[in-house]
Amino acid sequence: MSEPPRCAWCGADPLYRDYHDREWGVPLHDERGLFEFLILEGAQAGLSWLTILRKREGYRRAFEQFDAERVARYGEADVARLLADTDIVRNRLKIEAAIANARATLTVREAFGGLDAYFWRFVDGRPIQNAWRDLGQVPATTPLSDRISKDLKQRGFKFVGSTIVYAHMQATGMVNDHTVECFRHAELRTHGGNPSASAFPHPL
Repeated sequence: MSEPPRCAWCGADPLYRDYHDREWGVPLHDERGLFEFLILEGAQAGLSWLTILRKREGYRRAFEQFDAERVARYGEADVARLLADTDIVRNRLKIEAAIANARATLTVREAFGGLDAYFWRFVDGRPIQNAWRDLGQVPATTPLSDRISKDLKQRGFKFVGSTIVYAHMQATGMVNDHTVECFRHAELRTHGGNPSASAFPHPL
């Protein structure tokens, strides 16, 4: 069987293709999943997303399956432990940012009920449907990602610049940025952003 047409960025790597086919752009409303992508997108800064995907299981183990309440209690001993963990990106600033983001997540829960309610209110609960014809048209930031980035920073989040925020929006399905020739673009558009109707639900 021939391969279906995909976004050019996922290449031929099986892990990358599986992520593209099953997760990227699927509307995500799972609290741990949203926190996970927030940490992983921040960890990617300066690196390839494929590098982060290859370390994903290491991150899940190291960060308590992305339990924000547990991560929020991490102290200097935990930072030292994580700096010695070869299964994650051993960068002190990124590790400390992950802990700060866990604490900020708890504050967001108090104010909005969770990351789901917080993030999705920016798009009125429905994904933005784009129709890019080639990868070169897909933006790295938008005025909306600028706005969310600013709001996150004011709430104490770290490593949440506009580029990272837009990548988070793409990954969690707040925006459908599959190019129009990609088989996933039509599937996600047809399902109207309903994750229960998607053939590729988030694994968490």
